[in-house]
Amino acid sequence: MRVVFILGFMALLLLVGFVQALRYDQVGIASWYGPGFHGKRTANGEIYDMYAITAAHKTLPFNTIVKVVDLDTGRSVVVRINDRGPFVPGRIIDLSFTAAQELGIVEKGIARVGLRILKWPEE
Repeated sequence: MRVVFILGFMALLLLVGFVQALRYDQVGIASWYGPGFHGKRTANGEIYDMYAITAAHKTLPFNTIVKVVDLDTGRSVVVRINDRGPFVPGRIIDLSFTAAQELGIVEKGIARVGLRILKWPEE
C-alpha cells in the first residue's frame, strides 16, 4: 500500500511539472549580465544599459516583450529583447542587472524560469 502511495505521489509530481511547463513558451535556465557589458553595443545596435529592463535571447526577434517567471519563487519580470545570448550551454535568457534584481536572482546568478511571449515586435 505504501509503495502504491509513493508511486502515485511521484506520478502526480511529474504531471504537475508537465502541466506547469505547458504554461510557458520556453522553460530553462536564466542568468544575468551587467558591469562588463555596460555601455557596449548590443546585437541590435543599442548601447547596453544594465539598469534598463532588457534581456538577451538566442532566437527571439529584437523588441519582443517577454514575461520571465522564476519557477521556484513565482517572482516575475517583463523584459524587452535587445541582445543575443546567452552563450553558455543550457541557458535560455540573459537578463540585465535590473531585471535580475526584480526577479531576485542577482545573488544566485541563475534561476529556473519559464518564458511567456507577451508581445511580438511590430513589423
